[in-house]
Amino acid sequence: MSTTTSTIETRRLACGMDLIVEPIAGVRSVGMSWLVAGGSAREPSDQEGLGAMWSELLFRGAGGRDAREHADALDRLGASRNANVQTYFMRLSSVMLGARVHDALPLLADMVTSPAMDASSIEPVRDLCVQSIEALADDPHERVMLLAREKHVDEPLNRSGMGRIDSIESLSRERLTDGWRDVARPQGSAIAFAGDVDADAIESRLNALLEDWEGEAPGIETGASAPRGYHHQTDETNQVHIAIAHDAPKELDEASMCERVVIAALSGGMSGRLFTEVREKRGLVYSVNASYGPSRDFGRVAAYAGTTPERAQETLDVMLEQLQLLSAAGGDALRQDEFDRAVVGMKSNLVMSGESTSARAGALGTDWFRRGAARTLQDVADEIDALTLDQVNAHIAQRELGALTIATIGPAALQASL
Repeated sequence: MSTTTSTIETRRLACGMDLIVEPIAGVRSVGMSWLVAGGSAREPSDQEGLGAMWSELLFRGAGGRDAREHADALDRLGASRNANVQTYFMRLSSVMLGARVHDALPLLADMVTSPAMDASSIEPVRDLCVQSIEALADDPHERVMLLAREKHVDEPLNRSGMGRIDSIESLSRERLTDGWRDVARPQGSAIAFAGDVDADAIESRLNALLEDWEGEAPGIETGASAPRGYHHQTDETNQVHIAIAHDAPKELDEASMCERVVIAALSGGMSGRLFTEVREKRGLVYSVNASYGPSRDFGRVAAYAGTTPERAQETLDVMLEQLQLLSAAGGDALRQDEFDRAVVGMKSNLVMSGESTSARAGALGTDWFRRGAARTLQDVADEIDALTLDQVNAHIAQRELGALTIATIGPAALQASL
């Protein structure tokens, strides 16, 4: 596969924050991904929901501008923006024309270093966050996936990022502003740019904007171990939602790329084993899939199926059978055609992600945290090209799923074989 040649530069700003820049020839846009250590795992246990409220409040005025003035200034520059709560970080994202990046940076920097968090904005934001949690009642798919995560991953890495209603309702403006001041520190944060951007110019601009920003973000305190096992929530509907989670390699494990091939073969569209065995051959479900989520500290595979109460038990049994076949316990190796389809799909996804400067900036920041260094598209392509069927099957022969977690939402509990 041919990918555009690029060079990634990583620098340390004067304030102590890491800067990652990937200039991309032939594009006019710039994607920015700013990782601030305001993730859900860093929230005190009695203040879960800080991140959810911050992700809204950051857009409601900053740097002495009220919400309308700040939004209008960014809109005039054509800068889109978004903030979302992740486990370890709050990610502030933006996309703009390369010609406008130096004008937009002061406005974006203000969101991190001097957000207004005005008292008049607190209650509307609180209401939005509570409504988001209450809306889960109408989204059992999302609920079952969150339940599986909560029961499978150790605290506090198992949090959804949405917070808890009781906690959100107790958060005062003082807690919100003081909490943001504690986590929004340059050391432990990183900012990445990809696209029509010059590393020297960006470094100089940020050094000037952030010269008074200082401090180190707090770490994460580990909590209780995950219970795992089987967990059911009764919901009197005509559907059953099933989620299964098991362990997988961490990002830096040598087996992580092999695991990606395994999951692509398991759930890579209509040719994947889950779709074929659970839906095509048996007609058990309307939806079935699996995904691999490697992080710095742990890895996890999460599989989902949506079905009817009459077919739920067989669906769960077949899903468990297929998951266990691709492990040391089952020992069912991949065929050459499965391997080839998986690799083609992975490379196609890689090419498509490279066409978005926003996706590239996000990937640079993710690599910085998970791997300690960012990779170019060609670097990743080379890793995929280096894989062989024998390597993947050797990984399957040693693959341990660990203690499983099964979560179901529906009219009645199922028989879960663990």
